[in-house]
Amino acid sequence: MKAIIRSKIEKLLSKEFYCSADELNGKSVVYSVNINAKKPYIKILAYRNCVVICTSEDLYYKVRKLVQSKNRDEIFELPLVYGQTIHYVPNDNYTQDASVSLNFECEYLFDRDILSLTGLTGFENSIAFDENDSTSTKAAYIAKDKNRIIGVAGAAESSVNDIWEIGVDVMEEYRNARLGTYLVRGLTKELLARNIIPFYSASVTNIGSQMVASRCDYIPFWIDTFGTILDGSSVYNDITRGLSSRFVE
Repeated sequence: MKAIIRSKIEKLLSKEFYCSADELNGKSVVYSVNINAKKPYIKILAYRNCVVICTSEDLYYKVRKLVQSKNRDEIFELPLVYGQTIHYVPNDNYTQDASVSLNFECEYLFDRDILSLTGLTGFENSIAFDENDSTSTKAAYIAKDKNRIIGVAGAAESSVNDIWEIGVDVMEEYRNARLGTYLVRGLTKELLARNIIPFYSASVTNIGSQMVASRCDYIPFWIDTFGTILDGSSVYNDITRGLSSRFVE
């Protein structure tokens, strides 16, 4: 199973970071171009002994010159990017957490059954609907207390077939009882039984989410950056706008 997970994840990373599996398994800093980027784009990946710096074509030479001779930690401190996300994959233990005893009703939903949750709000990490009542979530494990949804673990398709990303939300008054752990474990087991490889993502600042991953026997597999100040997505865009415009010119 480990070899299958690694192969699938490397296929995903190769596609998203425009590099090869051989490069991912090397020990060098890899520079690649996202040929589909329509805005200034920088995304940095740390995988095994490799660092990949993927940029839009217009930034390729500028960023490469900027980080030349820098080590991995220095590269991740590049002032043009922000946010770091840890991505986890399942380890060897996929069984349901027997230490958790729930008094709540739980239910699996797959494919079109997800539409029964249309209009549900407050669970944006696991399931969210757009203005057309569409969602990228394809599987969910939900917990209810007296017909009220109190927790959801949801899985959305990635850019590679049979690799889905799991997210989880638990209403605040029901937290600290390992309900999130229970839901993620249950959905993980169900996905693996369907030959779908799940992965779980957590911000480096979200200790609670990282603890859920650990309790679910997930292990950290790669880290990447979340965004770039050059495309205007940063909440500090009003401060960084001058720096961004000078660098892009």
